Amino acid sequence: MPVTAPSLRAFLGAHAPFAKVTVTEAKGSTPRETGTWMLVGSTAIFGTIGGGQLEFMAIAEAREMLRGRPSPLPGASGVHTLSIPLGPEIGQCCGGRVVLSISRVSDADRTALVETAVAEDARLPAVLVFGGGHVGRALAQALALLPVRASVVETRADAIEGFPLAVETKLTPMPEEHVRAALPGTAFVVLTHDHALDFLIVAEALRRGDAAYVGMIGSQTKKATFRSWFLKTANGSEAEFARLVSPIGGVSVRDKRPAVIAALAAAEIMTALARG
Repeated sequence: MPVTAPSLRAFLGAHAPFAKVTVTEAKGSTPRETGTWMLVGSTAIFGTIGGGQLEFMAIAEAREMLRGRPSPLPGASGVHTLSIPLGPEIGQCCGGRVVLSISRVSDADRTALVETAVAEDARLPAVLVFGGGHVGRALAQALALLPVRASVVETRADAIEGFPLAVETKLTPMPEEHVRAALPGTAFVVLTHDHALDFLIVAEALRRGDAAYVGMIGSQTKKATFRSWFLKTANGSEAEFARLVSPIGGVSVRDKRPAVIAALAAAEIMTALARG
């Protein structure tokens, strides 16, 4: 999962004591880059340094440290260091070499980790999902695993319950106001229970001109109906309409189950954010 302050706080509160494993050097072909880290508790982990045998070795070393046993490769100030070639001797074929540092997490470290996560969260691109129905809920589940700040905007109080911890929920009678208040580069995904409301929100998003993505769930018929209304009634332009992605997720896969639509739309959104 991505490093986010809410999920990090939940982990820190449930799995003490723990150790931090950090990639301090990465040469050649490696699973993750320098600076990548993970937390290891006695029964759980948070984050990943790339998986495979490399990660298994790091977890085992971290848990040995937590049990108080001395490391065969101790470093200064209680930091253990592992230099691991990613070759056939450990069952990996990346070909590079990774140096890891492993240290116990102190109370001061906990505070610093959360502060860093809050700052990193603030820099993530924003995705506003309008509608907490079946597809909106599935999309929120998908986005919760990705490096974005996802929010679900709803007009119905009973439709914003039970979302992932990493996804913010916003209850409002006027969802279009959240479009106006959004930062430049935000992705807007519109899939409410009301087509008229969809049209209103999409029109606001298209008028901004600085959105990374504007998507609307529905059929080609719904898109054509929106185009007619947008151009004739809402004073929209063809250039603005051309930025609309609808149906979300494309048409090459015809499976309309919410989880499938969500997976395709999430990939579409991440591609648009990367371009922006």
